[in-house]
Amino acid sequence: MKGLFKSKPKTPVDLVRQTRDILLYVERVLDTRETKREEKMIELSKSIRELKIILYGNGESEPLAEACTQLTLEFFRENTLRLIINCLPHLNLETRKDATQVVANLQRQQVQSRLIACDYLEANIDLMDILILGYENADMALHYGAMLRECIRHQSVARYVLESEHMKKFFDYIQLPNFDIAADAAATFKELLTRHKSTVAEFLLKNYDWFFTEYNSKLLESSNYITRRQAVKLLADMLLDRSNSAVMTRYVSSRENLRILMNLLRESSKSIQLEAFHVFKLFAANQNKPPDIVSILVANRSKLLRLFADFKTDKEDEQFEADKALVVKEIAALEPKDNK
Repeated sequence: MKGLFKSKPKTPVDLVRQTRDILLYVERVLDTRETKREEKMIELSKSIRELKIILYGNGESEPLAEACTQLTLEFFRENTLRLIINCLPHLNLETRKDATQVVANLQRQQVQSRLIACDYLEANIDLMDILILGYENADMALHYGAMLRECIRHQSVARYVLESEHMKKFFDYIQLPNFDIAADAAATFKELLTRHKSTVAEFLLKNYDWFFTEYNSKLLESSNYITRRQAVKLLADMLLDRSNSAVMTRYVSSRENLRILMNLLRESSKSIQLEAFHVFKLFAANQNKPPDIVSILVANRSKLLRLFADFKTDKEDEQFEADKALVVKEIAALEPKDNK
């Protein structure tokens, strides 16, 4: 007879509602009876794991599109995302990981060809403030950072972050003493500055002065080797992107920027030298070099030509050799300009 009374499996909608109810309880009741709270937390862990299985499959079967759609619609119908973000600090480590994966997956779920997570975030954009400030909490930083990177897949959300005061905080987050958190912040920073081309180009042009002042002094001239290496690589990625041609033209017209790049070319690290070369070649190839740029290159011509004579990559790289030959030719042919 036992089999007759088995409870029906919960639908995706039921599961989301159950998760939301427990999250409301957790958010509201912090000092209830220890046993009851513990029971609720176990129930919550189970619910979130089941949501994850619906979205990702269970290893044996693939997720079902209809179940994912139902779950997504119910999840964003009310404030389940806000509740998960607010309650994350109260969850155990495994449940935090599951919750982070659920939130990440939901950013990509389309309902009738529409990313409804984007609509929800546009209406609840302050959630980005919570996620970004998560970098200041060692326990939460990696979970909130992973959620944040998924949320900025949406262009409107990325624009909000780029235009917010929080952008300035990334220069400090990237240099936090905790290596994992600093690396996570650097990954988010890179995503913000490379994913949405038109939005990034607009941001860099509008915020050129303060952004590159911070970028040069805090990242390219950092005392930390990893920070310098990542920063010069990201700089090359940004300046070599066609969308940022106006920013690149401005960057390679500055003698201060050239000074920093020439110092990076002299680093003992081969990888920093190589990434610095990819930016330096833009200064050399610029057909409208300002007179002060020309005079610096002429004054350092023999040192630069000596450096490039021994400059090689570990593997054969035809493009690098062609770029290097062009740079050497440009520098060798330079004539001082009158600095009027």
